[in-house]
Amino acid sequence: MTHPRLSLALEQAPLPETGTILVLGALADTDLSDLPRDRLELVQGFAPDHAGLSARGYTVSPAPQSTGYAAAVLFLPRAKQEARNALARLCALVDEGGMILVDGAKNDGVDSVLKSLKPLVSPSSAIAKAHGKVFRFAARRDVLDEWVVQAQTPTEGFVTTPGVFSADKVDAGSALLAQALPGRLPARMADLGAGWGWLSAQILAREGVETLDLVEADFAALDCAKQNITDPRASFHWEDVTGFEPAARYSGIVMNPPFHVGHAGDPNLGQAFIRKAASILSLSGKLWMVANRHLPYEDTLRQVFHHVEEIGGNTQFKLFFAEKPLSKSQAAKAAPTQTKRGR
Repeated sequence: MTHPRLSLALEQAPLPETGTILVLGALADTDLSDLPRDRLELVQGFAPDHAGLSARGYTVSPAPQSTGYAAAVLFLPRAKQEARNALARLCALVDEGGMILVDGAKNDGVDSVLKSLKPLVSPSSAIAKAHGKVFRFAARRDVLDEWVVQAQTPTEGFVTTPGVFSADKVDAGSALLAQALPGRLPARMADLGAGWGWLSAQILAREGVETLDLVEADFAALDCAKQNITDPRASFHWEDVTGFEPAARYSGIVMNPPFHVGHAGDPNLGQAFIRKAASILSLSGKLWMVANRHLPYEDTLRQVFHHVEEIGGNTQFKLFFAEKPLSKSQAAKAAPTQTKRGR
């Protein structure tokens, strides 16, 4: 199987026969069979996709490792400013006149990007197929510099970068959860899905916290968190939360789990966060979490914790407190029982 648009684009304009090809935004399952594997350098900062590409044998890193690339392929990100930043970056990284291929789905804004590029770099005619488009243009130094937004300030004392979750403001769910946290928290804490660190900062402001692990799959978001939090009690982990294994169990966890995989909402992701939290908490450990009100997390919480209660919320969000994780055998027994109750 070949990529539905990339193969057609390369038939029209082949890649150069020598030199390294930079590939930005490929996912774990993106078909790259039309590209010369031994000359590819992949950039992917989302830990699950990074791991998936590495497992397929590709050279992959969270950020470009060099300059002077012979050509580049960009799989367009959905966030408009992230896409503009990536295109400007490629103009600086690829050799002058080198080919930049851009592939994107219509619901990722490929038409808007193509329209914006036309007066600046004279892109080729687009090939439309499979609900998306692919086009190419020649790299030109500095031509897209005015597109770049390096950093944002969503709230005083914090920086973010375009493309990270809630880059322009504090997420409303996180803000609500922070208000509900007690004045004193357990000593060994974790923030699962920590993002750019705002909620972690609120955790560190509570009494009793001796250590805090920030676990985040988005490399760019975690890099922002490192800039935003300089407290020596904080440690940073670029990892997929669902596969994360700490050195020791936590006495407390706070989390605002994601519920999207790509464009689609997927409550299974939040449920996996809940099960992971229970598995890495001590037997007396405590969990505080926020979720969109429509998400069905109550059953999962009761399947893995002795005590679960809703501690607040509003029309959009609900807040939960849970404590004392069940053992694996207890959780296995609880799961079918809770499912039958249909909560």
